Amino acid sequence: MASITAAMVKDLREKTGAGMMDCKSALTEVDGDIEAAVDWLRKKGLSKAAKKSGRVAAEGVVAVSVSGKRGVAVEVNSETDFVARNADFQSLARNIAGVTLASGQTDVEAILASAYPAGGTVAEAVANSIATIGENMTLRRASVVEVADGVVGMYVHNAISDGQGKIGVLVALESKGDVAALGALARQIALHVAATGPLALDASGMDPAVVEREKNVLREKNAGKPANVLEKIVESGLKSYYKEVCLLDQPSIHAEHSNKTIGQVVLEAGKSVGGDVALKAFVRYGLGEGIEKADAPDFAAEVASMAR
Repeated sequence: MASITAAMVKDLREKTGAGMMDCKSALTEVDGDIEAAVDWLRKKGLSKAAKKSGRVAAEGVVAVSVSGKRGVAVEVNSETDFVARNADFQSLARNIAGVTLASGQTDVEAILASAYPAGGTVAEAVANSIATIGENMTLRRASVVEVADGVVGMYVHNAISDGQGKIGVLVALESKGDVAALGALARQIALHVAATGPLALDASGMDPAVVEREKNVLREKNAGKPANVLEKIVESGLKSYYKEVCLLDQPSIHAEHSNKTIGQVVLEAGKSVGGDVALKAFVRYGLGEGIEKADAPDFAAEVASMAR
């Protein structure tokens, strides 16, 4: 039996584009013969899957799942919406969400290396689906939110199956109050998040680079004013900006909470649920965000319309 070295695995991976574990398995099966390993991977469909890896996958689903006090969101991409509606693809996304929920892991490489329910690893399951369905697929990202006490609520927009759609939102409410009432509130806030796309809970959670960019815009718009006046304008402008992009400062889109911010809604909810409530975290995944693709629909306006 030939000794399978890291250099041999690397060489095979560069030739085929297949996963490292698949390359190691192939070399083991053929006693270290590189060319025979290439054929082994081709026969298994894994080399074929690798050839599709360069193609843009911007469709697919956002899958969300909640169990107990933990919720997860994963984005699994395909090349076309047609495949996203394939039951096998949806099963793959659902199982990946389940693996993530069980482990609490958010690192994509770690999730791909995790055991898949049907056997093998998640990475192998993805590669097998690529070979079977014939499109590139990727696990793009994953997030986990959880609370010690309270609930994690979820909302899926443009759902194509249970827990899967174009936009997925998780909202974590920390409280010792009534679970059913907290659940209803969490879903309401999740609907709001889907519609408005906040960037952070509050100003302290904002990306400094984003804040600096906004400051520069305000300075350029008001160039020529005295320095002391300019800084006051920037300070005022930032306060207005935070009301637009920070969840707790945003006015609620729900008619029953007219003229109240989400922060006020959460604070007042303590009276009805029987305990103080804190909005600890949220996640909003929009399918294909940041991937170049044509004619993305205005999901936010659509969700806001539904809420009203």
